[in-house]
Amino acid sequence: MAKTIVVKQIGSPIRRPAIQRATLKGLGLNKMHRTRELEDTPAIRGMVAKISHLVEIIEERG
Repeated sequence: MAKTIVVKQIGSPIRRPAIQRATLKGLGLNKMHRTRELEDTPAIRGMVAKISHLVEIIEERG
């Protein structure tokens, strides 16, 4: 079983640079307080780190 992380959107992409909005969309988030379970890979961790002010990691599974 692969390790996963649960990510929740806590910030709005309004008045944010387009690259940050695109990163949110790439993670599958687009509305406030949405959560997604994503595979725990270096690429996903990097995306979360880039927009750490807009998302939080709720849980790490696996």
